[in-house]
Amino acid sequence: MSVLVLYAFQAKGATFTFVNKCEHTIWPVSLGTPTLDNTGFELSKGNSRSFQVPTGWSGRFWGRTDCTFDGSGQGSCTTGDCGSGEVECNGAGATAVTLVEFTLGSGSQDFYDVSLVDGYNLPIMVDVSGGSGQCASTGCIEDLNTKCPIELRIDNGSACRSACDAFGTPEYCCKGEYGSPSTCRPSMYSQLFKSACPKSYSYAYDDATSTFTCTGADYTITFCPSLSSGKSSKSEGTTVGSGSGSVQEANMLVDGSWLANLATGESTRARPLGGATILTDRRRRTALNGIAADAKAALEVR
Repeated sequence: MSVLVLYAFQAKGATFTFVNKCEHTIWPVSLGTPTLDNTGFELSKGNSRSFQVPTGWSGRFWGRTDCTFDGSGQGSCTTGDCGSGEVECNGAGATAVTLVEFTLGSGSQDFYDVSLVDGYNLPIMVDVSGGSGQCASTGCIEDLNTKCPIELRIDNGSACRSACDAFGTPEYCCKGEYGSPSTCRPSMYSQLFKSACPKSYSYAYDDATSTFTCTGADYTITFCPSLSSGKSSKSEGTTVGSGSGSVQEANMLVDGSWLANLATGESTRARPLGGATILTDRRRRTALNGIAADAKAALEVR
Protein backbone atom coordinates (compact mmCIF):
# COMPACT_ATOMS: atom_id res chain seq x y z
CA MET A 1 0.00 0.00 0.00
CA SER A 2 2.80 2.45 0.89
CA VAL A 3 4.40 1.84 -2.50
CA LEU A 4 1.12 2.65 -4.24
CA VAL A 5 0.66 5.80 -2.18
CA LEU A 6 4.20 6.93 -2.97
CA TYR A 7 3.69 6.28 -6.66
CA ALA A 8 0.44 8.24 -6.64
CA PHE A 9 2.19 11.18 -4.94
CA GLN A 10 5.06 11.18 -7.43
CA ALA A 11 2.75 10.85 -10.42
CA LYS A 12 0.60 13.78 -9.28
CA GLY A 13 3.14 16.40 -10.23
CA ALA A 14 2.24 20.03 -9.65
CA THR A 15 -0.72 22.27 -10.37
CA PHE A 16 0.18 25.30 -12.47
CA THR A 17 -2.12 28.31 -12.49
CA PHE A 18 -1.70 30.96 -15.17
CA VAL A 19 -3.04 34.43 -14.33
CA ASN A 20 -3.39 37.31 -16.78
CA LYS A 21 -3.16 40.73 -15.12
CA CYS A 22 -2.22 42.44 -18.37
CA GLU A 23 -4.52 45.02 -19.93
CA HIS A 24 -4.95 42.75 -22.93
CA THR A 25 -5.42 39.11 -23.89
CA ILE A 26 -2.35 36.87 -23.99
CA TRP A 27 -1.80 33.37 -25.37
CA PRO A 28 0.42 31.27 -23.05
CA VAL A 29 2.56 28.46 -24.47
CA SER A 30 4.14 25.30 -23.08
CA LEU A 31 7.14 23.54 -24.61
CA GLY A 32 8.70 20.52 -22.92
CA THR A 33 8.89 16.79 -22.43
CA PRO A 34 6.59 15.03 -22.11
CA THR A 35 4.32 17.23 -24.23
CA LEU A 36 1.45 18.66 -22.19
CA ASP A 37 -2.18 18.51 -23.29
CA ASN A 38 -2.13 22.31 -23.58
CA THR A 39 0.67 23.63 -25.78
CA GLY A 40 -1.09 26.95 -26.35
CA PHE A 41 -4.30 28.64 -25.22
CA GLU A 42 -6.04 31.99 -25.00
CA LEU A 43 -6.16 33.80 -21.65
CA SER A 44 -8.19 36.99 -21.60
CA LYS A 45 -7.59 39.96 -19.30
CA GLY A 46 -8.32 39.21 -15.64
CA ASN A 47 -8.78 35.47 -16.13
CA SER A 48 -6.83 32.42 -14.96
CA ARG A 49 -6.46 28.80 -15.95
CA SER A 50 -5.01 25.81 -14.09
CA PHE A 51 -3.81 22.39 -15.17
CA GLN A 52 -1.68 19.55 -13.91
CA VAL A 53 1.96 19.08 -14.95
CA PRO A 54 3.43 15.63 -14.23
CA THR A 55 6.51 14.86 -12.17
CA GLY A 56 9.52 14.55 -14.47
CA TRP A 57 8.34 17.26 -16.84
CA SER A 58 11.07 19.61 -18.06
CA GLY A 59 10.36 22.62 -20.20
CA ARG A 60 9.29 26.22 -20.42
CA PHE A 61 6.31 28.55 -20.58
CA TRP A 62 5.93 31.97 -22.17
CA GLY A 63 3.21 34.34 -23.31
CA ARG A 64 2.32 35.49 -26.82
CA THR A 65 0.86 38.94 -27.45
CA ASP A 66 -1.12 40.75 -30.16
CA CYS A 67 -2.37 37.51 -31.70
CA THR A 68 -4.98 37.24 -34.42
CA PHE A 69 -6.68 33.90 -35.04
CA ASP A 70 -9.59 33.25 -37.37
CA GLY A 71 -12.60 31.07 -36.80
CA SER A 72 -10.66 27.93 -37.72
CA GLY A 73 -7.92 28.74 -35.18
CA GLN A 74 -5.38 29.83 -37.79
CA GLY A 75 -3.28 32.93 -37.21
CA SER A 76 -0.12 34.46 -35.75
CA CYS A 77 1.20 36.68 -32.95
CA THR A 78 3.36 39.81 -32.88
CA THR A 79 5.54 38.55 -30.00
CA GLY A 80 6.23 35.00 -28.86
CA ASP A 81 4.89 33.50 -32.06
CA CYS A 82 5.88 29.85 -32.32
CA GLY A 83 5.36 29.49 -36.05
CA SER A 84 2.66 26.85 -35.83
CA GLY A 85 0.03 29.11 -37.35
CA GLU A 86 -2.38 27.88 -34.68
CA VAL A 87 -3.38 28.59 -31.09
CA GLU A 88 -1.65 25.35 -30.11
CA CYS A 89 2.11 25.57 -30.59
CA ASN A 90 2.61 21.81 -30.98
CA GLY A 91 6.25 21.79 -29.88
CA ALA A 92 7.47 24.91 -31.68
CA GLY A 93 9.67 27.50 -29.95
CA ALA A 94 10.18 31.28 -30.07
CA THR A 95 12.75 33.98 -29.30
CA ALA A 96 12.50 37.48 -27.80
CA VAL A 97 10.26 36.17 -25.03
CA THR A 98 10.36 36.09 -21.24
CA LEU A 99 10.70 32.41 -20.31
CA VAL A 100 9.60 30.52 -17.22
CA GLU A 101 11.59 27.26 -17.01
CA PHE A 102 10.87 24.21 -14.86
CA THR A 103 12.24 20.77 -14.19
CA LEU A 104 9.82 18.95 -11.89
CA GLY A 105 10.77 16.27 -9.39
CA SER A 106 14.44 15.72 -10.24
CA GLY A 107 15.82 14.08 -7.13
CA SER A 108 12.48 14.98 -5.47
CA GLN A 109 13.11 18.73 -6.00
CA ASP A 110 11.63 21.11 -8.55
CA PHE A 111 14.05 23.50 -10.25
CA TYR A 112 12.74 26.71 -11.75
CA ASP A 113 13.81 30.10 -13.05
CA VAL A 114 12.69 33.10 -15.08
CA SER A 115 15.01 33.68 -18.03
CA LEU A 116 15.78 36.72 -20.17
CA VAL A 117 18.52 34.90 -22.05
CA ASP A 118 16.27 34.57 -25.10
CA GLY A 119 14.98 38.12 -24.73
CA TYR A 120 11.90 39.72 -23.17
CA ASN A 121 8.32 40.51 -24.08
CA LEU A 122 6.22 40.45 -20.89
CA PRO A 123 6.72 40.95 -17.14
CA ILE A 124 6.23 37.63 -15.32
CA MET A 125 6.15 36.47 -11.71
CA VAL A 126 6.35 32.90 -10.37
CA ASP A 127 4.82 32.34 -6.93
CA VAL A 128 4.88 29.13 -4.91
CA SER A 129 2.02 27.54 -2.96
CA GLY A 130 2.85 24.93 -0.30
CA GLY A 131 5.95 22.81 -0.65
CA SER A 132 9.11 22.65 1.42
CA GLY A 133 12.56 24.10 0.99
CA GLN A 134 13.52 27.56 -0.21
CA CYS A 135 10.44 27.89 -2.44
CA ALA A 136 11.16 31.52 -3.32
CA SER A 137 9.13 33.66 -5.66
CA THR A 138 11.01 34.89 -8.69
CA GLY A 139 10.36 36.87 -11.81
CA CYS A 140 10.89 40.00 -13.82
CA ILE A 141 8.25 42.62 -13.10
CA GLU A 142 9.95 45.54 -14.84
CA ASP A 143 8.86 46.69 -18.29
CA LEU A 144 12.12 46.05 -20.14
CA ASN A 145 10.56 46.97 -23.48
CA THR A 146 10.79 50.63 -22.45
CA LYS A 147 14.49 50.19 -21.57
CA CYS A 148 15.45 48.05 -24.56
CA PRO A 149 18.43 49.33 -26.59
CA ILE A 150 17.51 50.29 -30.13
CA GLU A 151 19.70 47.57 -31.61
CA LEU A 152 17.75 44.91 -29.68
CA ARG A 153 14.29 46.39 -30.10
CA ILE A 154 11.69 44.57 -32.17
CA ASP A 155 9.39 46.61 -34.41
CA ASN A 156 7.55 49.17 -32.32
CA GLY A 157 9.13 48.13 -29.03
CA SER A 158 6.75 45.24 -28.35
CA ALA A 159 9.67 42.94 -27.44
CA CYS A 160 13.40 43.02 -26.78
CA ARG A 161 15.84 40.54 -28.33
CA SER A 162 18.80 39.07 -26.51
CA ALA A 163 22.29 40.05 -27.67
CA CYS A 164 22.84 36.45 -28.77
CA ASP A 165 19.70 36.50 -30.89
CA ALA A 166 20.50 39.93 -32.34
CA PHE A 167 24.21 39.50 -33.10
CA GLY A 168 24.83 35.72 -33.00
CA THR A 169 28.47 36.03 -31.93
CA PRO A 170 30.24 33.47 -29.70
CA GLU A 171 30.88 36.12 -27.03
CA TYR A 172 27.17 36.85 -26.60
CA CYS A 173 26.00 33.26 -27.16
CA CYS A 174 28.61 31.58 -24.91
CA LYS A 175 29.73 29.29 -27.73
CA GLY A 176 33.07 27.92 -28.88
CA GLU A 177 35.98 29.38 -26.93
CA TYR A 178 33.43 31.33 -24.85
CA GLY A 179 31.53 28.20 -23.86
CA SER A 180 32.46 28.12 -20.16
CA PRO A 181 31.79 30.26 -17.08
CA SER A 182 35.41 31.44 -17.03
CA THR A 183 35.34 32.75 -20.60
CA CYS A 184 31.72 33.85 -21.10
CA ARG A 185 31.16 36.93 -18.98
CA PRO A 186 28.21 39.30 -18.51
CA SER A 187 27.86 41.77 -21.39
CA MET A 188 26.59 45.33 -21.16
CA TYR A 189 23.27 44.04 -22.46
CA SER A 190 22.92 41.23 -19.91
CA GLN A 191 23.94 43.66 -17.15
CA LEU A 192 21.11 45.95 -18.24
CA PHE A 193 18.65 43.05 -17.88
CA LYS A 194 20.18 41.95 -14.57
CA SER A 195 20.03 45.39 -13.00
CA ALA A 196 16.32 45.61 -13.81
CA CYS A 197 15.47 42.02 -12.84
CA PRO A 198 18.16 40.72 -10.42
CA LYS A 199 16.51 37.32 -9.85
CA SER A 200 16.18 36.45 -13.52
CA TYR A 201 18.70 34.78 -15.81
CA SER A 202 20.43 37.45 -17.84
CA TYR A 203 22.97 35.29 -19.71
CA ALA A 204 23.92 31.64 -19.99
CA TYR A 205 26.04 31.27 -16.83
CA ASP A 206 23.95 33.42 -14.51
CA ASP A 207 23.17 30.50 -12.15
CA ALA A 208 24.37 31.95 -8.86
CA THR A 209 21.45 34.34 -8.34
CA SER A 210 18.79 32.89 -10.63
CA THR A 211 18.10 29.20 -9.89
CA PHE A 212 15.39 28.25 -7.36
CA THR A 213 14.22 24.97 -5.83
CA CYS A 214 11.18 23.65 -4.00
CA THR A 215 9.67 20.25 -3.19
CA GLY A 216 6.02 19.24 -3.47
CA ALA A 217 4.67 22.67 -4.41
CA ASP A 218 2.11 24.16 -6.79
CA TYR A 219 2.96 27.22 -8.86
CA THR A 220 1.24 30.37 -10.06
CA ILE A 221 2.62 32.16 -13.12
CA THR A 222 1.33 35.71 -13.36
CA PHE A 223 1.69 37.80 -16.50
CA CYS A 224 1.95 41.57 -15.89
CA PRO A 225 2.03 41.33 -12.08
CA SER A 226 1.89 44.47 -9.96
CA LEU A 227 5.16 45.78 -8.53
CA SER A 228 4.05 44.82 -5.01
CA SER A 229 3.74 41.14 -6.00
CA GLY A 230 7.53 40.86 -6.15
CA LYS A 231 8.09 42.09 -2.59
CA SER A 232 6.65 39.36 -0.37
CA SER A 233 8.72 38.25 2.59
CA LYS A 234 9.00 34.72 1.25
CA SER A 235 10.60 35.95 -1.94
CA GLU A 236 13.27 37.98 -0.18
CA GLY A 237 16.61 36.56 0.81
CA THR A 238 15.98 33.05 -0.50
CA THR A 239 17.75 33.03 -3.80
CA VAL A 240 20.54 30.67 -4.76
CA GLY A 241 23.45 32.98 -4.06
CA SER A 242 23.07 36.53 -2.79
CA GLY A 243 20.33 37.59 -5.19
CA SER A 244 21.36 41.24 -5.21
CA GLY A 245 22.18 41.13 -8.90
CA SER A 246 25.21 43.42 -8.91
CA VAL A 247 27.76 43.00 -11.69
CA GLN A 248 30.37 41.89 -9.15
CA GLU A 249 28.08 39.15 -7.87
CA ALA A 250 27.07 38.18 -11.41
CA ASN A 251 30.73 37.49 -12.06
CA MET A 252 30.88 35.06 -9.12
CA LEU A 253 29.55 32.11 -11.10
CA VAL A 254 30.20 28.43 -10.63
CA ASP A 255 31.28 25.81 -13.16
CA GLY A 256 29.02 22.89 -14.04
CA SER A 257 25.95 25.13 -13.97
CA TRP A 258 22.70 23.25 -14.58
CA LEU A 259 21.17 26.02 -16.71
CA ALA A 260 24.27 26.91 -18.72
CA ASN A 261 22.77 26.17 -22.11
CA LEU A 262 20.20 28.91 -22.21
CA ALA A 263 22.02 30.56 -25.09
CA THR A 264 23.77 27.66 -26.80
CA GLY A 265 22.31 24.17 -26.54
CA GLU A 266 25.59 22.26 -26.85
CA SER A 267 26.73 20.84 -23.51
CA THR A 268 26.26 17.24 -22.43
CA ARG A 269 27.20 17.90 -18.83
CA ALA A 270 25.04 16.95 -15.90
CA ARG A 271 24.98 18.31 -12.39
CA PRO A 272 24.79 15.84 -9.47
CA LEU A 273 22.51 16.88 -6.63
CA GLY A 274 21.78 14.80 -3.57
CA GLY A 275 22.57 11.56 -5.37
CA ALA A 276 20.36 12.44 -8.32
CA THR A 277 21.51 13.58 -11.73
CA ILE A 278 20.02 16.84 -12.92
CA LEU A 279 20.35 17.46 -16.66
CA THR A 280 21.90 20.79 -17.43
CA ASP A 281 19.50 23.16 -19.10
CA ARG A 282 21.87 23.14 -22.06
CA ARG A 283 20.95 19.49 -22.57
CA ARG A 284 17.32 20.32 -21.92
CA ARG A 285 17.40 23.03 -24.57
CA THR A 286 19.00 20.61 -27.03
CA ALA A 287 16.07 18.27 -26.46
CA LEU A 288 13.51 21.09 -26.70
CA ASN A 289 15.13 22.45 -29.84
CA GLY A 290 14.87 18.97 -31.32
CA ILE A 291 11.15 18.92 -30.51
CA ALA A 292 10.75 22.37 -32.05
CA ALA A 293 12.68 21.36 -35.18
CA ASP A 294 10.51 18.26 -35.60
CA ALA A 295 7.40 20.37 -35.16
CA LYS A 296 8.60 22.92 -37.72
CA ALA A 297 9.36 20.16 -40.22
CA ALA A 298 5.90 18.71 -39.72
CA LEU A 299 4.33 22.12 -40.25
CA GLU A 300 6.29 22.61 -43.47
CA VAL A 301 5.09 19.25 -44.74
CA ARG A 302 1.52 20.27 -44.09
